[in-house]
Formats: sequence, structure tokens, C-alpha cells
Amino acid sequence: MVPLNWSATRAALTSRFAVYARYRDAALFVLLAALFGASFVSIKTGLRELPPVLFAGLRFDIAALALLAYVAVSRPRSAWLPRTRGDLLGIASAAAFLIAFNNGFLFLGQGTTTPAVASVMYGLNPILAPIFAWWLLGDRLSSVGALGIGIALAGVVLIVRPSPATLADASAVGQLLVLGAAAAVAVGSVLLRRVGPRMESVALTAWAMAVGAVMLHVVSLAAGEAQASALAVGPATVASVLALAIPSTAVAYAIYFGLIDRVGPVRANLVAYVAPVFAALTGWLVLGAAVSPWTAVGFAVVVAGFALIERQTLAAEVRRFRERTHETPTATPPCDD
Repeated sequence: MVPLNWSATRAALTSRFAVYARYRDAALFVLLAALFGASFVSIKTGLRELPPVLFAGLRFDIAALALLAYVAVSRPRSAWLPRTRGDLLGIASAAAFLIAFNNGFLFLGQGTTTPAVASVMYGLNPILAPIFAWWLLGDRLSSVGALGIGIALAGVVLIVRPSPATLADASAVGQLLVLGAAAAVAVGSVLLRRVGPRMESVALTAWAMAVGAVMLHVVSLAAGEAQASALAVGPATVASVLALAIPSTAVAYAIYFGLIDRVGPVRANLVAYVAPVFAALTGWLVLGAAVSPWTAVGFAVVVAGFALIERQTLAAEVRRFRERTHETPTATPPCDD
């Protein structure tokens, strides 16, 4: 009988589980990009029958209930209740900028632009964040980083292509509103780092969704949107609200924060540059929306700008990936009979 080499077996199992974890995170990353990309099509579909701000409020009504229920069941009470001033400020900042301003501008802007263009404009939030971090946190921006921001903004110009005729066009206004949503995300993320909440990120997100939903409904009422329209929608709109609220908000946010914990925020935020592919694909399949060549060129320029801003982090990740892929597995010593 051949004795079992426990150390070699343990090493083999550890290596196998590490491979599975990498595949799992890669699969979750693709799933997250698909959920975020499809959300733009769900928004476009629902806006056919629902006022924009009311629609955004309904999205977070459902998502907040689902996420709060998950947090309440899966965490002890001490873990999901805010306890410090930083927690309360974090919830307020996230609710105002990441939920209310972000989705208010996004839903208003998508009424007059395509899912593909909206997703590209929205993907500018990693580019805008260094500007607000320099302003609010005093983080130094290098000359190469500033050049990257300039290149990314040039990509936006290629997408919008402003002219005296197009600046007054509804599509251009819609794209600028989506850009405002991206700016709100950048400001909100920087403010969260400044106030320093201590509560778990998933619990904070759930509370921010709930408070943000209330803010959106207040704005909807103040804007005079027809609240009764929510009771007279068709099956397609109901499906778009549910698809947006559960998979593309509650589930997607949970995946997103999990990836941040495991692979880091920079690698997780690269989803902003994959989501437009799924937004364009689902927009073409569901809505028949064509993708302009200028949108594709502008997107490539935006990615180039991001690569300049995060060049050091991306270079470190490339080196780490090469080291992992070129590792030679340790040979298992033969077992004695």
C-alpha cells in the first residue's frame, strides 16, 4: 500500500483552490460588467412609460428592501447599524451623490441618448475621481496624470462632437447629464474616503440606497412628475424595473463590493470599461440601437487616458500577473512503496 503524502496533497489542493478563486473572480467580473451594461437598456426601456426621477426612486425602493433584508439576516445587529458620526456622514454622502444625484442625472440623460453612449460617458467616473481627490483630499496629481485626464476628456469630445448645432440637440444634453452622473459618483466616492465610515460597506450601501430612494421621491414630487403613472405601466416596464432593481442593483452592488475586498478597487473599477461592451450589445439586441463609430473611437481614447492616470498600478498588476503565469509548479516527491 502506498502511504499518502499529506504535505504534497495539501499543497496540491491549495494550488487548485487558488486557481478556482481566480476563475471565480474572473467570472464574477464578467457577470458584473454584464449586469451594469444591461442596466442601461433596462433604464431606456422603463423610461418609455415612467417619469425619470420616479423610475430611479422605484429602482432603489426595491433594491434597498432586498439589500437591507440580506444584511439583517446575514449580519449581527451591531454590524449593520450606523454607530459613529463617520457612519452617518458616509450614509448621507453616498445617498446624496452615489444614489440621488447620480441616478437623477443618469435617468434624465438616458431619455435622449443610447445605452452605448450613456455607458461610455458614465464610465468616466474613474477619470474624474483624481480631480476631486486633488481638490477635496489634497492628493497630488502628476503631470502625466493630468495629461491622462486631458486625453480622456478628448475622448468625450469625440463622442459628443460639440458644434453650434449639436450643443442644443437633445442627445448632446442627455450625454452631458450622464456626464454629470459620472461626476456625482466621483465626488461621492472621494467624500466617502474623507469622512471615513467604519461600518461594513455592504451595510452602508443598503442604508444609502434607502435614504437615496426617499430623496429621489421628494425630488420627483417637487418636479410634478405623475406618481399615478407607476400604477398604469405595462409588463415590459414592470420587468425593466425588477431587472434593474434586483440583478443590476442589489446583486451587482454585492458582487462589486466583494470584488473590491478580494482583488482591490482599481481592478474592480475596470468594470467601467467592460460594461459599455455589454451595454452596446444588449442595446442592439433589445432596442435595435446602432453604435456610432465615433462612440467606439472615443471609448478607446478614454481607456487610453485611464491607462495613463493609473499607469503605475496597472504596471504592477501586469508584473504580478506575469509572475503568477510563469511560476513553475513544485514537483511532488515520489512516495516510497
